[in-house]
Amino acid sequence: MSGRGRGVLLVLCGAIFLEGIDVAVLNVALPSIRAELGLSTGELQWVMSAYVLGYGGFMLLGGRAADLFGRRRMFLLPLAVFLVFSGLGGLAGDGWTLVLARFVTGTCAAFLMPAGLSVITTGFPAGRQRTTALLVYSGTGGGGFSVGLVVGGLLTAADWRWVFFAPVVLAALILAAGLPLIPRTEEARGTEEIRTDGAPAARTAAGQRPRLDLPGAVTVTAAILLFVLTVERATHAPPVQTLATLAASLLLLLAFVLIERRSPAPLVRPGIFRTRALVRANLTGLLFTAGFFGFQFIAVLYLRELRGWSTVRTSFAMLAMGADVVLAPLLTPRLVRRFGTARVILGGLLLAAVAYAAFLPLGMDRAYAAMFPSVLLIGVAFALVHGPLTMTATDGVAEREQGLAAGLLYTSLQFGAALGLSAATAVATAVAGAATAPGDAGLLSAYRTALLVPLLTAVLAVLLSPRERRRRRLRPLTPPKPALCGPAAPDGRGE
Repeated sequence: MSGRGRGVLLVLCGAIFLEGIDVAVLNVALPSIRAELGLSTGELQWVMSAYVLGYGGFMLLGGRAADLFGRRRMFLLPLAVFLVFSGLGGLAGDGWTLVLARFVTGTCAAFLMPAGLSVITTGFPAGRQRTTALLVYSGTGGGGFSVGLVVGGLLTAADWRWVFFAPVVLAALILAAGLPLIPRTEEARGTEEIRTDGAPAARTAAGQRPRLDLPGAVTVTAAILLFVLTVERATHAPPVQTLATLAASLLLLLAFVLIERRSPAPLVRPGIFRTRALVRANLTGLLFTAGFFGFQFIAVLYLRELRGWSTVRTSFAMLAMGADVVLAPLLTPRLVRRFGTARVILGGLLLAAVAYAAFLPLGMDRAYAAMFPSVLLIGVAFALVHGPLTMTATDGVAEREQGLAAGLLYTSLQFGAALGLSAATAVATAVAGAATAPGDAGLLSAYRTALLVPLLTAVLAVLLSPRERRRRRLRPLTPPKPALCGPAAPDGRGE
């Protein structure tokens, strides 16, 4: 990989690290934010939900926009807006300013992430360079989240507003480096072979600028927004409201399908779902992230509420989950080259299932040494699953649809996170409410039961994980005649 190629990869890794750390640092700052701004529980929930809504709701549109209007443009412009509104969050004097800032930064991430991934899948040459770039990229994202858990505790100890100001500094550095490094054209430059849809937007064969399918964009974005809202609010909203938003989401999704079938230039080409590897990768990613975030949520509650651990101590206890930031670029590429992506993904999913099962026997005095193997194995599993899934989801997809494929994958990952959190919360709440044991014993039973959610999702992911491609053997049109037939081909295949 050339020096410029490494520079481009560094910028892209910085962006996904920023996204990971931005999500994690806020989690530990919520109590301090509530105390200073006097927020109700509902307002505090919206500070978290607003980011998820923007991120999940606009991800598919962001991925397609990168294909149509240029990956460089859709990377740098949202990054600049992200910088401004993250700073606005740090200056907020009331809860709803924070909600607005989080919604806009989530929306920026929805455009930023698919554009960054598609720069790699279209810019780095297929083979060892692209494989390494994808695995380093995905490992950096997971590492950012893990580091953010610790950094969030340290920043909150100083002042919760630094949780918003620190990403501003990082975003400014990435933007300053990205302006000269992210290339403007799709042409290979020397031996770097770094190509993007830069400033000139992609054009059709007739020389016309491609049009965005606005009816499709509006309906699918509204459908996803309502669906994410339904999932996020399912555990603490009235059942009637939940059913109403779900029904509206499904109706809009049906309208989107009808629009796409008739559109001459659809936002999502229906035929893309005939790619089995892409579909399996998306389903696997959804289930894997559901388990990952569901486990983390319950484990943190267990350590904080039942064991009475401090924010910083809990953050350091979960830090081993960041093992992927080291393993993804060093170990995973070798395993992929030797065993293939499907087997590596399957191995990671099995490790995750083992880790969740090993964490199940919780107790009020369980030593951290007994929990550490599970936390570490989950980090290893992330390194084995996330990067190879990214490769599988974009492999075989036409270059003009790489942004769309990236948007589909990130949408699945975001849905998985929301579903995992909601399912684990719902189970824990239901069991705690029905528990006959008082106090801590009831909570312990609730957390044990809720940990079955990530275990179940890991098992389902194993069953649905991508499979290795098998080459089809061509049969002769007529059976060979023994007396006249020459020796068979060494591998039995036709020409």
